[in-house]
Amino acid sequence: MQGSTTPHAASSASASATEAAPEASGPPRVLILGTSITAGLGLDPEQAYPARLQHIADSLGVRVRIVNAGLSGETSAGALRRVDWLLNDPASIVVVETGANDGLRGLDPDTTAANIRAIAAKVKARMPSARLVIAQMEAPPNFGERYTGKFRSIYPAVAKDVGAVLLPFLLDSVAGVPTLNQPDGIHPTAAGANIVARNVWRTLGPEIARLDRNADGR
Repeated sequence: MQGSTTPHAASSASASATEAAPEASGPPRVLILGTSITAGLGLDPEQAYPARLQHIADSLGVRVRIVNAGLSGETSAGALRRVDWLLNDPASIVVVETGANDGLRGLDPDTTAANIRAIAAKVKARMPSARLVIAQMEAPPNFGERYTGKFRSIYPAVAKDVGAVLLPFLLDSVAGVPTLNQPDGIHPTAAGANIVARNVWRTLGPEIARLDRNADGR
């Protein structure tokens, strides 16, 4: 979501993606391209939801490596510009969490949809066998029901068009709950990030299991 984009933030996101490059025999790699919610703005790195996802996987004995490629303040256009670099390292699953900052700025939902489609096309071109997951995001209500409705509708439409798995609203049971958000009312607290991680795992867990079944030839 919205946050100031700084060289430090950009370099941190770049470093996390680079450091997570797997060995050839390493575990399946899950790349999460996202905004400040993914980056964990205002939280310690281990409190961000991707780190909590890794904790869930580890606790269940699921062999996978979660890569946090979140960047604060990034719009879908910024994610599109950045995705080529992020795809330099292989991934088995790519999760796309973008568009929330578009909604905060009241940008045209059709443009957001086009950017997400373009991101999906790049993923499929570079990694044809990778599973693609698109996270549903919501626009704030201050732009009116027509805008928020149109914004909401782009995610299932794009996911269907590009053959991606739709991850239901990322901030379900967190958005609008004061005790689960930081003072800005936008970014989850550590407790909120734990709920986000569980939201994501409900979709991501079966996709990781599918990787295992495919590897076993079942």
